[in-house]
Amino acid sequence: MGEDTETTRVRTLFLSDMHLGTKGCQADLLLEFLRDYDADVIYLVGDIVDGWQLKSGWYWPQSHNDVVQKLMRKVRKGSTLVYVPGNHDEFLRDYIGMTFGGIEIADQRVHEAADGKRYLVIHGDQFDMVVRHAKWLAFLGDGAYTFALFVNTYVNTVRRRLGLAYWSLSAWAKLKVKNAVSFIGKFEELLSAEAKRVGADGVICGHIHHAANRQINGLTYLNTGDWVESCTAIVEHYDGTMEVLHYPSLLRARAARTELVGHPRPEGARAVA
Repeated sequence: MGEDTETTRVRTLFLSDMHLGTKGCQADLLLEFLRDYDADVIYLVGDIVDGWQLKSGWYWPQSHNDVVQKLMRKVRKGSTLVYVPGNHDEFLRDYIGMTFGGIEIADQRVHEAADGKRYLVIHGDQFDMVVRHAKWLAFLGDGAYTFALFVNTYVNTVRRRLGLAYWSLSAWAKLKVKNAVSFIGKFEELLSAEAKRVGADGVICGHIHHAANRQINGLTYLNTGDWVESCTAIVEHYDGTMEVLHYPSLLRARAARTELVGHPRPEGARAVA
């Protein structure tokens, strides 16, 4: 995918947890994804810019600026963009209800899909007990997570040399720490309950860096994942179908197809049914 491929158009695109302003952000891959996908409506579901990290030290390479410019270009070309802030970009919550450069800032939103189903769109940190009741503990956890990302790079260098598959220390640690400290096992149930409370058919959230699409108590729970490790997004197709996209998997599938096209079967070879 990328510059030499056609852009896929979807009705709605949901992205979260880019963490622009950190070294962990997979900005180059995200930019490639944004070249591959366009949407009538784009929701940025929080933690797009990492204000926590930027406060402790400025980090903003050109690739991060390119991501912002690409999103702004989509707005200029007619896409509607709704920014739902999270805990890492909570400074934007001071501007709820305002519009800047065609970008609407909203605390949450109920999105109506093409099939008539209604989804509560919210970052989700409001239901994280660490963030709600012990913010200092959340900051401590974030620092530990950043360190884990750093270690993760070296762990997987060794694993590659040993011929082992990629393993994410930081994803494992985040889930373990969040479970122990803030009862994150209840996160999905809490978000689904909130969707039911507002009369929605489901919820679309982020925050925990764990993409999902499943049914909980008769409601649809969707999590966008992140662009630090998993590089995932949710798309709504024009029939209202919701799908979690794992972009690295899409790239691998495309590479495999390209390799097959570039290596035709030898003359006389027969395909296996």
